[in-house]
Amino acid sequence: MLKKFLRDVVVIVVGKQAEEIADLINTKKHVNEFLIAKKLDITINQTRNILYKISDHGLVSFIRKKDKRKGWYTYFWKVEVLKSLEFLKRIFLKKINQLKNQIKSRQTKGFYICESCNIEFNEENALLHNFICPECGKVFAKKDNTKLLRELKRNLDKIRRELALVEIEIKKEKEKIEKEQLKEIKKKLKEKKKPVRKKPAKEKKKIVKKKIKKEPKKLIKKKIKKEQKKALKKKKVLKKKKVVKKIKKHSKKKRKK
Repeated sequence: MLKKFLRDVVVIVVGKQAEEIADLINTKKHVNEFLIAKKLDITINQTRNILYKISDHGLVSFIRKKDKRKGWYTYFWKVEVLKSLEFLKRIFLKKINQLKNQIKSRQTKGFYICESCNIEFNEENALLHNFICPECGKVFAKKDNTKLLRELKRNLDKIRRELALVEIEIKKEKEKIEKEQLKEIKKKLKEKKKPVRKKPAKEKKKIVKKKIKKEPKKLIKKKIKKEQKKALKKKKVLKKKKVVKKIKKHSKKKRKK
């Protein structure tokens, strides 16, 4: 039933020729506009014109992505189910009010008809023309509204039934949206509750090594050379200290003699 209602919405907004687009954009994810054009066997500009008309009523949503190679934007479209159903509900309510007014008018007011010209006049206009047809000059006959009233009431009942079904679909869609929102809230709460795991020392060392590996070879070579120079300097310092100690020992021996 939902598919039928979405098709009805497209027909009201764009026309009968575009009703198939409703099935293509009734998906969980946004659909590429080039894919829509291909499936409908129409040009991309024709596809965009249809989608823009529907978008003017706020019944579709879109996202756009930039093609890195070509530099232009591609649009992806999806029907807004709840908004579309609510739009259809408003249309049905208007029709119901119009039919109610027509039924009331037919039940309370008098209508006249020229049987040869088949032109209808209400009581006020018939009076203005003295109940004589301005086209052929024949006298008006009073119209029997019994058949028309029966038809109007039948249409009213039909639209009321359809409105009831639309309201059921609206309820379903709202429940679906609420469930999705609850899922998202629960996910966020779980993420907040998760304890932050401290990485052990070994893992940290591994990460440091990985970072060093990612550095360019030239930088690594420079670092190695610096470390080697530092080591050589330390060795030289140690040698000097040993020489100084030897000299001090030798001088002490000479003094004792």
